[in-house]
Amino acid sequence: MPKRRTSYSSPRPTMRTGKGGYQLPQGRARARRRPGATYLNHSQGFGRRRSGFRVSGPNTRKPYAYLAIGCAFLFFLATVIWYLNRSVDITYNGEPASTRINSTIAQFIEDNGLAEEYDSGNLLAVDDSVLERGAGARYTVTLNGEEVPADAYETTKLTGGEELTVDDGADVYEEHDVQATDIMPTVTIDGTGAIQYVKTWGRPGRSEIWTGKVSGITADRGIVQEVVNCEIAQASVFTEDSEKLVALTFDEGPSSYTEQILSILSEKGVKATFFLQGDAAEANPTAARAIADAGCEIGSNTYSDTDLTGLSADEVRSQIERGADAIEAASGVRPTVLRAPYASFSLENWTQAMDLVSAVVSWNVDSGDWLVPGADEVTDTVVGSVRAGSIVLLTDGDATGEQTLEALPQIIDRLQEEGYTLVTLSELIKSDVDLREEVDLTKVGMPEGASLPVIPEEEE
Repeated sequence: MPKRRTSYSSPRPTMRTGKGGYQLPQGRARARRRPGATYLNHSQGFGRRRSGFRVSGPNTRKPYAYLAIGCAFLFFLATVIWYLNRSVDITYNGEPASTRINSTIAQFIEDNGLAEEYDSGNLLAVDDSVLERGAGARYTVTLNGEEVPADAYETTKLTGGEELTVDDGADVYEEHDVQATDIMPTVTIDGTGAIQYVKTWGRPGRSEIWTGKVSGITADRGIVQEVVNCEIAQASVFTEDSEKLVALTFDEGPSSYTEQILSILSEKGVKATFFLQGDAAEANPTAARAIADAGCEIGSNTYSDTDLTGLSADEVRSQIERGADAIEAASGVRPTVLRAPYASFSLENWTQAMDLVSAVVSWNVDSGDWLVPGADEVTDTVVGSVRAGSIVLLTDGDATGEQTLEALPQIIDRLQEEGYTLVTLSELIKSDVDLREEVDLTKVGMPEGASLPVIPEEEE
């Protein structure tokens, strides 16, 4: 028999069993892979990863990824640097110009070589003579129309759109001592009518005498700040032709009749203004609160029934402040408008307490009920006297209470029959196109920089 050669060496391989079933020796060897060795799976193609099969060799794509990230970061950084240093447009001395954003005024002057284009101001003595030429301000700079102090050149930044003006430096005075004299504003009162208010607040002026610390010269600089005198205006309410508005006002309350008066007003659908006395509010807080709860308006009749014109400044202020405190404690409302007892509030009283009130209001129709002439006469007096814009005086007191309860419904009915609408004092004032702009019954206190005035010498 001819000898034939096999493709495998002797002895002939046999099937072996083991974990995973029957395997040829070569297949078993393939199953055992050495740690750290790199094997290629030809059936999957180069570079592909099959689930459950991990390639542990180096990733040749990582350097390219790092390079791309680095380029992106550098581009971002360059964009940020450009944005933070971009140029913006401004107007310099009336002409278009550009500068690096957030440059200071000092940097703009330096970057554009402007330092030598302008002359410095001089150092002056207090009498305006020149002590040293060129020792004054280096430049005069305005930004958007406002002068910029020299110590702000290094910190004031330009962000675009500004109007910058640079000019020769200003003269400056030597260091000096100042002897100042305040010039107090005076006060006048003009007009006629039941409503008084501050039209122009007084602001003090100032005169100065300077003594130079370098020259030793003393100079009277005169008035360095003009005085603004105070003006009190007095006016009546003028309503539109189509409006017949009247304000009913009550003094001296609250009283034991106040809540009955409120009941009548409610039945008639009318709101009124009550000028309360502080001592009466303390004695009858329930009635004071009822006025506020009814939606009626509350003013002050001071603390007690005292003529203010005979009091000192401290006493006048005390009457007004104590009255407001007591009324607020009783009613929950702090009054701002004042009706002085007997309608007596002098020009001197204004100089003493104008910062404590929004307005001082009297009346132009006196019902005469305080004389207790009877309900019919009170009614006839009121109805026969009112005009559009009238402020009617009535009394909320124990002595007049019965008469008021009888007269009030008649007054309301007859006025309404004649086409009048009954309103609060503030509503009446708002109906006047001129007064509504000048009188604010909610505002009390002096504006910043104002001061209480004095009476001109010739009027004292």
